[in-house]
Amino acid sequence: MTDLEEWSTNANQALTISFIQAGQTSVQTLSTFHPRFTYPIFGEEERIFGYQGLKINLRFAAHDLLPNIQISYDKRFKTVGETKATDLLEKLKEWTPEISFQKATTFDSSIQNDSSAPKFQPPGELVQSYTTRGRQFEIWRGELTDIAVQRLIERIQILISLFIEGGTPLPLDDQDWSLARWTGFFVYEKLSNLPSPNISSYSLVGYSTSYRFIIYHALPPAEEPAENRAAIHDFELSSLKPVSPTYLPARARISQFLILPSHQGHSHGTHLFNAMTSTFLNSSSCVEITVEDPNEAFDDLRDYCDYSRLLANGTLSQISLNNNIPSNLTSKRIGVKVPTSQLLDKPLLEALRKKNKLAPRQFDRLVEMHLLSKLPLHTRQSGTARITQRGRSTNENDRAWYYWRLLVKQRIYKKNRDVLAQLDRIERIEKVEEQVGELAGDYERLLRAMEGRKSSNGESISDNNERKERGKRKVVLEDEEEDGTPEPKKLKDNK
Repeated sequence: MTDLEEWSTNANQALTISFIQAGQTSVQTLSTFHPRFTYPIFGEEERIFGYQGLKINLRFAAHDLLPNIQISYDKRFKTVGETKATDLLEKLKEWTPEISFQKATTFDSSIQNDSSAPKFQPPGELVQSYTTRGRQFEIWRGELTDIAVQRLIERIQILISLFIEGGTPLPLDDQDWSLARWTGFFVYEKLSNLPSPNISSYSLVGYSTSYRFIIYHALPPAEEPAENRAAIHDFELSSLKPVSPTYLPARARISQFLILPSHQGHSHGTHLFNAMTSTFLNSSSCVEITVEDPNEAFDDLRDYCDYSRLLANGTLSQISLNNNIPSNLTSKRIGVKVPTSQLLDKPLLEALRKKNKLAPRQFDRLVEMHLLSKLPLHTRQSGTARITQRGRSTNENDRAWYYWRLLVKQRIYKKNRDVLAQLDRIERIEKVEEQVGELAGDYERLLRAMEGRKSSNGESISDNNERKERGKRKVVLEDEEEDGTPEPKKLKDNK
């Protein structure tokens, strides 16, 4: 019997992704890379059965993302009973448009002889231009109700499942009112010195999508002044025309976010995230900016961009920790509770959070990181050794370190109250202490990375969606969605 192992191929190695454009005499390749994942298409083991010498080439026109799939192999397994080779066309047709399967020669000819390519312009509106390493780049924004935007996303979004763990394509056959909630942002390089007259000056670098999550305000309390209730609820709906969801108060939620591997590490992710944030901040109907299930690398990018923005606009300079609480209120005696409400100006924090349109959890983390950065390094590295005197210490930095840890413990406990309530008192204390230590260590890592980025002229600390290998973060406690919606009870990390 034939050894079946010799007919099994690593799908990640078999699949090659390329971006191409017209050349002087034939099409030329601008970049080539392999996917990080193929399990959404070929199963958890990421293996393809039934071929030897298998090659799957997924190519895109660099400007309009016209796709083409080429499949070649040396041998194909002959069916024996119910054992047969994987039907590659059947697998791939679920993920790419029909036009992907035209003959390679036809595809090459259409790219090489496309007289419309020089006239190509990304759909939507130009929102930002920037220069990196002497090369020109542009960021364009368009709504999914625009057929041209839909076409680009339909062609390219297979990459979301190949590079973002758990990433799924958007359903583009939705109703217009639903598509109107979605926006696409595209990063293009503006090329120069083109070798052929049939070449577009645009080449894709990456893209992102976001959608509007409509907010329904709760009714104000009855004791609210009448003018306040009217301010929230006194508006008119025209009976003559429908209300567009683009005018309703909503959270902007960043969904898919991808910088192509050939462009990662050059700050394009930072430029794209900041351009999106600027768009949301300038929108009168956007009340909050959130992210849909970010991975660790995107968390780092987001933290860097948000923290840098709050530093630049003066938000963080307004926030300080009050470490002069009366010492008798920090006693270890039973029944004595530290008045944490006096440590920070909560009304000011809430006003600053809303002004910057940040989700509560994200804003809390940025404030904690800022307050930590104000403490001397030797204090931060001391662990609990310098806080035995609690708020009674004569050293103001030691008091600040004690109060900082207290605030973080309070946030962790509130977020994970139900899980922690199931533990006995000693284990609960140990678990929270452990979590505070891990969180402080993660903040230190981010602060060091930000300093390193400043000294390296702004090169990105995390420009992509790859899950970086680093010290493993222990997953210990429950958390919730950024908008306050509880998740099913489960163990979740401290971000």
